[in-house]
Amino acid sequence: MLSLLVAFSFVNAAFAAVYTDPSDLPAGKSYDFIVVGAGTAGNQAHSVLVIEAGRSNTGFDSDLITIPFLGPNASPFTTFDWNYTTEAQEALQDQTIAYPRGYVLGGSSSTNYMVYTRGSSDDYDKFAELAGDDGWNWDNLFPYALKNERHVPPNDGHDDREQYIPELHGVDGPLLTSVYGWPGDVDDVVLATTEELSDEFPWNPDYNSGNMLGVSWMHSTIGGPFRSSSATAYLEPALKKRSNLDLLYNAQVTRIIRTGTSHDGLPLFNQVEFARNSSAPRYIAKAKREIILSAGAIGTPQILLLSGIGPAEELAQVGIDSILDLPEVGKNLVDHPLLPIQWSTNGNNTLDPIIRQGPAFNAALDEYHQNKSGPLAANGVSNHMGFFRFPEDSDILAEFDDPTSGPGAPHFEHAFANGFFTTSQQIPTSGSYFSMINVIVTPTSRGEHDYDVRAMIESVQSAQRFTAASAWSDLITGPYIDSVNATSPEGIQEYMSLWATTIKHPFCTARLSSVEGQGVADGQLLLKNAAGVRIVDASVFPIIPAGHPQAMIYIVAERAADVIKEAHGLPVWYLN
Repeated sequence: MLSLLVAFSFVNAAFAAVYTDPSDLPAGKSYDFIVVGAGTAGNQAHSVLVIEAGRSNTGFDSDLITIPFLGPNASPFTTFDWNYTTEAQEALQDQTIAYPRGYVLGGSSSTNYMVYTRGSSDDYDKFAELAGDDGWNWDNLFPYALKNERHVPPNDGHDDREQYIPELHGVDGPLLTSVYGWPGDVDDVVLATTEELSDEFPWNPDYNSGNMLGVSWMHSTIGGPFRSSSATAYLEPALKKRSNLDLLYNAQVTRIIRTGTSHDGLPLFNQVEFARNSSAPRYIAKAKREIILSAGAIGTPQILLLSGIGPAEELAQVGIDSILDLPEVGKNLVDHPLLPIQWSTNGNNTLDPIIRQGPAFNAALDEYHQNKSGPLAANGVSNHMGFFRFPEDSDILAEFDDPTSGPGAPHFEHAFANGFFTTSQQIPTSGSYFSMINVIVTPTSRGEHDYDVRAMIESVQSAQRFTAASAWSDLITGPYIDSVNATSPEGIQEYMSLWATTIKHPFCTARLSSVEGQGVADGQLLLKNAAGVRIVDASVFPIIPAGHPQAMIYIVAERAADVIKEAHGLPVWYLN
């Protein structure tokens, strides 16, 4: 998960306390705030406990979450991951799919693919509308976007001034971002295609402007040769200078506990129960002001349900006493479907020899360790990314309601990989390849839905038109064998049933709503019909962002810090 960011500042310079065993926490100590998830908060007059279930982001195998190119190897089936799997998916020929979530300081920001896309301004405005609070709209959140980010030069030292719009990016925030750090064979071909087919695939000088539509150079959360995560950007600096902060990791929160009734007559939750593992002793810590749930779209609703907060009838069926009947807890999970498609090429400078992890990979790893340079210091997924809408007169929009938040929000995404990129297929042992990653960024299903299937078919057909441009004629030699029959809607749907998966962007499982009787949290992210609990993570979003979500989560969390400070009479950074 992506954690709550630094909520309170101006602290004295001293080291935080770090614990790996619950029994080592100071006996009887209570805290002003308890943050569930590897985030950090603090003020010299306010004590904070951060509890993280997972491991440290340093030590054994930490190259996987430090070296940018190795990001795809950080999960699943590693010590950095919860190693969840889905139930068998009927539409995917009963496949069971790995469902990575970060089990480490920094959560999924330590294990994701580092793509930084703020999203469409329409998404922020829709968030604000559903929250009943204009403070969440694009204009009011943009200062927090700048506060969060520090754009840095790319690791290979190339001049990037024409590859983004500098005034749209922060220069002194904690989270490091950059454009590509290693050029690819296909970069010039992608650019040529945006000129040749500019009506369908226009060039966008910077998709982080709030207008996402078109093809841009991709930003990643990479600074120099290293991944930048919430752990490295926020938590590690705080641990070095905040004596009011206690961090406990390797300890899983099992529930939050009702201890009484607030002055408003609401059930009051101000204790957190946690343990090192399922058979270990349980411990309890008290929050004098707030419990802040930041355990992500899987972890947060799980904690709520275990606490007796959720659909009362369903809780009774598994033997959990209902404390607070909130029917939507754990419901409305939505995610972005992903489908890779590849072509064989005659390129001699693709990333395929490195992807296959033979001698070329070993040489690249040696270069990285010796000089902190080369392809492993860069994001190996893509150097460009494009976001697109279906035409207003398209058959799909005639048949289905437009699911986007507005006319500037995309329906689907293309990423362009200089090699064989996949999260579902076997890597071929020879050959050179070009891949396009198709993502439906405004899905409508909470399961299979006809719109999502149609949208993915349209996206694949769009990718096929992209590679049919004359710019590719000297590079592409034909479709990869897996997709040779994906030449019709029926053929594409069959291909989808074999190779489609999720991009692992879960959202909305404890979504906010300003409407009485709906949602799990209110527009200030407070748990409804309760006191003492706030939710700050992807679970509380009322919509799924139409893009890679980490940037929007960081930005929302930055303002959430001000919302919390204002609620407790503390000075805010901006807040509108």
